[in-house]
Amino acid sequence: MFETIKNCFKDKGIRKKIWITLLLLFIFRLGCYIPVPGIMSTEFSEAITGNSFLNLMSSITGGSLENATLFALGISPYINASIIIQLLTVAIPALERLSKEGEEGRKKIATITRWVTIVLALAQAIGIIINYGGLWGSGDNLAIKLSFFGESLWGETAAKWVAGIFLCAVYTAGAMLVMWIGERITEYGVSNGISMIIFIGILSTAGTTLLSKFIDAFTGSPAVLWEIFGFIILTVLEFAAIVTVDLSERNIPVQYAKQVKGRKMYGGQSSKIPIKISSSGVMPLIFAFAIISFPSMLAGLFWPGSRFDTGCTNWFSGSSPYWYGQLIYMVTLCILIFAFAFFYSGMQFNPDDVAKTIQQNGGFIQGIRPGRPTADYLRKINNRITLFGAIYLTLVALIPSLLGIILTALGMSDVTLLSVWSTTGILIVVSVAMELNKQLESQLMMKNYKGFLK
Repeated sequence: MFETIKNCFKDKGIRKKIWITLLLLFIFRLGCYIPVPGIMSTEFSEAITGNSFLNLMSSITGGSLENATLFALGISPYINASIIIQLLTVAIPALERLSKEGEEGRKKIATITRWVTIVLALAQAIGIIINYGGLWGSGDNLAIKLSFFGESLWGETAAKWVAGIFLCAVYTAGAMLVMWIGERITEYGVSNGISMIIFIGILSTAGTTLLSKFIDAFTGSPAVLWEIFGFIILTVLEFAAIVTVDLSERNIPVQYAKQVKGRKMYGGQSSKIPIKISSSGVMPLIFAFAIISFPSMLAGLFWPGSRFDTGCTNWFSGSSPYWYGQLIYMVTLCILIFAFAFFYSGMQFNPDDVAKTIQQNGGFIQGIRPGRPTADYLRKINNRITLFGAIYLTLVALIPSLLGIILTALGMSDVTLLSVWSTTGILIVVSVAMELNKQLESQLMMKNYKGFLK
């Protein structure tokens, strides 16, 4: 990978794209430190500390949500909108027709996704500001400085409404600006812009946590060095396992019969159908975590401190103080991961279409008759591989939780480093790094290819 990056900087066109990408990512990180007028970040950070869903969002945004800065919502509204539109494309015939209309249809779907992003960003901003900004509270509980909005002129109630409208508008605009930066990276830079923004956010959160641990180690707590050393070893092993599985695939050989068309002979060659173990990538995990965290998110945003909120935490949360709550959480998470792994695999790989294409081109799988037997054979192979992929995703999802339980049982209450690499974060970091390497290699190949005429 380092050799690929070195060769890319030698080419003027690719070097320009890299610098554009770095500049846009710098603007994104700069926005993560721009404070919003009227928000007291310390009080706001303390208010959201107990919510696991908001802590996960904060890690994806590089700590921007925790600090209540301009890009506090990050790219999550756009990701949720993309997932919703992707699912609706399968269910709604009109969207399915648009997806098959080529470039013009994709532009229309992108426009619909942007409008859905605005709605989700506004709803998310309203929920967070109302409950965690303390607008329904009074006095010292407020994380919003009402005097900044003219409390002495309008009164406390009017100042609350002005503060809420202003902050919701600012955070919604910040989410749309992050979406715009991601789209510009995709258009003018290298790799997918949305993935790069999440990638940088997760790495910055990990870097900040590690830096604070090193400071603690060298200012009076040498034992923390062993914790850092164990974390690095665990991270290397996890990354190696993820890369190995991500690159693994099952190649199904396909033989094409010779065909005479006019004066030319076609076919007589063999090819392969690659089926990856983890073809769905991180999507089953995103779907599973989105559904399993929805009750806690709903309770935390609209009924904080209520019996419903407490029940969700005690009975159905990864941070439950009771063993049965953690057990129910892990079992449900496993079921959802398996369900979405097979669902997403069915969306990506259609054995009937593949078998039909092979038959139309005069191909066949050795020992399998063309048509329906080929489709059944491909479906059987795909289901087996998807099963192993679902087991792999489940293990990756449960390792941090199991390690946290074990370390807590051993008396190690500080497991901060385990939360640095969230389950989704590990796969995103590895997947984005590998995809970036593939993108750079393909662009280098296009630049260096001289064709057959020279």
